[in-house]
Amino acid sequence: MTKPIKILDVKPKIPKKLKALHDISENLWFAWNHDAESLFRRIKADLWEETGKNPVEFLCRLHQQDLERLAGDEGFLAHLERIYEEFTRYISAKTEHQVFGKRGKPFLVAYFTAECGVADCLPIYSGGLGILSGDHMKSASDLNLPIIGVSLAYQKGYFRQYLIQDGWQMESYPVNQFSSMPMDLVRDSKGSPLQISVDLKGQAVRVQAWRVDIGRAGLYLLDTNIKDNPQWARDITAELYGGDKEMRIQQEIILGIGGSRMLGAMGLEPSVYHMNEGHSAFALFERIRDLRENRGLSFNEAMEFVRVTNVFTTHTPVPAGIDTFHPDLMRHYFESFAKALGISFDVLMGFGKQDPRNKSEEFCMAVLALRLSNWNNGVSRLHGNVSRKMWQSIWPKTPEIDLPIVHVTNGVHIPSWISEGMAENFDRYLGPRWIEDPDNVKVWERVNNIPNAELWRTHERARERLVAFTRKRLRGQLVKRGVPTRDLEFADEVLNSDALTIGFARRFAPYKRAHLIIQDIERLGKVLTHPTMPVQIIFAGKAHPQDDRGKELIKQIVEISNSENLKRRMVFLEDYDFEIARHMVQGVDVWLNTPRRPLEACGTSGMKAVANGALHFSVLDGWWDEGYDREIGWAIGNGEEYDDHEFQDVLEGRALYDILEKDVMPIFYDRGSNGIPRRWVAMMKASMYKLCPIFNTHRMVEDYWEQFYVPAAERGNRLIENDWEGLKSLAQWRERIMYTWANVAIRDIRMEEMEEIEVESSFHLEADVFLGDLSPEDVIVEAYCGRLDPSDQFMDRFTCPMSVSEGSEERTWQFKCDVQFKEAGHFGVNVRITPNHPNPESRHAMGLIIWGEM
Repeated sequence: MTKPIKILDVKPKIPKKLKALHDISENLWFAWNHDAESLFRRIKADLWEETGKNPVEFLCRLHQQDLERLAGDEGFLAHLERIYEEFTRYISAKTEHQVFGKRGKPFLVAYFTAECGVADCLPIYSGGLGILSGDHMKSASDLNLPIIGVSLAYQKGYFRQYLIQDGWQMESYPVNQFSSMPMDLVRDSKGSPLQISVDLKGQAVRVQAWRVDIGRAGLYLLDTNIKDNPQWARDITAELYGGDKEMRIQQEIILGIGGSRMLGAMGLEPSVYHMNEGHSAFALFERIRDLRENRGLSFNEAMEFVRVTNVFTTHTPVPAGIDTFHPDLMRHYFESFAKALGISFDVLMGFGKQDPRNKSEEFCMAVLALRLSNWNNGVSRLHGNVSRKMWQSIWPKTPEIDLPIVHVTNGVHIPSWISEGMAENFDRYLGPRWIEDPDNVKVWERVNNIPNAELWRTHERARERLVAFTRKRLRGQLVKRGVPTRDLEFADEVLNSDALTIGFARRFAPYKRAHLIIQDIERLGKVLTHPTMPVQIIFAGKAHPQDDRGKELIKQIVEISNSENLKRRMVFLEDYDFEIARHMVQGVDVWLNTPRRPLEACGTSGMKAVANGALHFSVLDGWWDEGYDREIGWAIGNGEEYDDHEFQDVLEGRALYDILEKDVMPIFYDRGSNGIPRRWVAMMKASMYKLCPIFNTHRMVEDYWEQFYVPAAERGNRLIENDWEGLKSLAQWRERIMYTWANVAIRDIRMEEMEEIEVESSFHLEADVFLGDLSPEDVIVEAYCGRLDPSDQFMDRFTCPMSVSEGSEERTWQFKCDVQFKEAGHFGVNVRITPNHPNPESRHAMGLIIWGEM
């Protein structure tokens, strides 16, 4: 087999008049701008689709005469000029000074994520986490906030799904050709590829980076597929979520440690690091090592600085979904690294364990991130509660409500997901601010200005496009399976452009419960083939390659959809991706979601459908637990959680059908004389108005910016000042607290002898506290009060600070307060002591608490 002795990337010769087209092709800004995408589609629509909407490959595959022809097409050049003016206006906008907080000092945020789904032409994502990351970066660009992304450049990305004749999922792994994608290799000042080195079990692995421009934001993708690396090292960045535990730890070392080093090599100095899930948490160790070696800080000083400037977002509601590594595997990769940190290997392992003294406990990436981040959050209100419950053992003495985990509910980047027709409606009736300020409730109030007929026709056209797209994709699937030509005709007859269309598209994990709607086949058949109110369902989604249960469920759905009476009413679309997702969220009438509560951390696909006018129908889990209102959608159940899952599935399956038959179908088919379902359209408008300004990534990124990024950067800046004086003082204070806390004790508690008290009356409380070598300023002593449940456990709480009144020679201090109860009820009272941390958000993160005992 002949091999080349030289490899060249031959680029198209772009005429001078088309230089603007080349510039636009190098930036993924086009991916959320319908008019910009239409520019490429206008040239050769079939080729645009064939190249996966990849503008770089698209231009390479155009013939030179095509380019010359375009350079002489006045109409095309006018279109190009208009788009390029908008593009340059967008790119050249400057960040407003006031976004950087009270100090106004500019800073940079590094956003680490294992996957990032931005556009069809960058297939390095698997599902919700990656799409969310992409939407995060797009909103950062739109808001003009200095956020850069760090991820891996997967040579094969995530697998492509195809089904064989019996409906069983198979996987293929097409290779990404990075040189033909909108990404550029990062180079040094001499023009050579910039590379850093990461040690893996004593072997140096070289890492390079590719830059992807996402509007104004930059995404850096790390790549080990370098000729100088051995084959095992080149394969580290081959597949997303592929391989065994050893492959996973290698990928996460490259992402975290390699990502942090690459930023330094590029001269980028982020003030804040954001770990989107725990995959990149090894960056925390690398930051500490770097601060020790290059800034001369002690381990404790470096750890404090890293903790103050790190944000961690957890997306997983069950421990089984978190990456953990056996102690022996960790020793292979981190025994020498621990020495570089100035700590023992056992101490390093303790940062990743819920119980640091348990020698056999595996190292957990989420625990590492939680222990070394001041700012931790779940991704919905319910998930915040679940996360505090799940990780309480890290801070065993802290009440669940006080654990240092809050929530920032996810959102979606609305311009990326709405149909062109819906965008035109928004432009016309909401005004241009819906793009610039999508979290403004006043803007969305104007959705009521859209005429019912216009909104409904827009939605109907989107449904028609979805049906046409589904037929085309289905025909392609059948051709690949080798179906005889005479049997392909039915693909052109599936679905009805006028029927109530339900979409169900997500990862086929067991807890997603795709089986809920198919467990009663007889009732399903009656719903789908109703003589006057027909319904149709489009399924899509992938099962993990190692998840046979998920694959079996897909096979079952395909078998049902092939039955004679349902095959025109039920379709499974293979290889769920951006293109399928867009058509589905834009064209379905109802988005169905049936997770087992509380296992859906958030879920965002329904938000995309809502922005297109679909109505959401879901279990009260994830975002729907806080978004649901009976005037804008439907809920399965009332938020119950069951131990008997089989019973739960039967019960909630029946509820699903009842709501479909008695509510959803009648409302959809209740038409006026003009054929418009007025009540349904009213629900569409109410849904958009109430949900769109909240569940979007502009609001989400602004929440992160204001609640985490700005205060973290300000805290970090204060610690750096005067040659790290603030940091050294903080580290010394923490060491003093940690070393002397065991001596702190509540010696005596005195309170009024009464069983009852009237609302707003004062209840006097005193406590004698032994502080040892600490002073009253080092601690917070407070009355801890709250309602009690029947087992006398606190259900909520409020606190009342206790002031110091006097001290004694034995270093015992008297604290007192008068508690006022604002409401009647069955209350409990206790006394709590915690460190008076200089950073209030870090107070409970230390896990040091002393409670009163009687």
